[in-house]
Amino acid sequence: MALDKILSIGGKPGLYKLLTQTRSGFVGESLLDGKRVTVGIRSNVSVLSEIAIYTLEEEVPLREVFQKIKEKEDGKKTGISHKAEKIELEEYFFEILPNYDEDRVYASDIKKIIQWYNILLDNNISDFVTEEDAEEEPTSVASSEEEE
Repeated sequence: MALDKILSIGGKPGLYKLLTQTRSGFVGESLLDGKRVTVGIRSNVSVLSEIAIYTLEEEVPLREVFQKIKEKEDGKKTGISHKAEKIELEEYFFEILPNYDEDRVYASDIKKIIQWYNILLDNNISDFVTEEDAEEEPTSVASSEEEE
């Protein structure tokens, strides 16, 4: 399942899988307990594929941050809890994204990212590379073979 079908709903814990859209909003299913919720259009909803993290140079898509965590943790859950102390969370995130903007990325954001990553892994969602990224890789491999 792609990150464009995973939602964060303001005021509700965890993440939700988009099931269907309705005239007045949509229906989502919690990745924590499987309960369905109906959410109105006016609710504060974020699609994970649209979230980016501030760095000193640019904004990095959340899927790339998840991929960096996955590489650091060898595809396993994070070695740190989202409930860890602020300084521990910041140190961990600095290992993942050394150039993140400390003035605009708060400890609460880091907590969410770590919690979301672990929720996604619990639900067997660990393919953070988009189809576009996957299509680009074979092209670059082919071109490097041609150069040799």
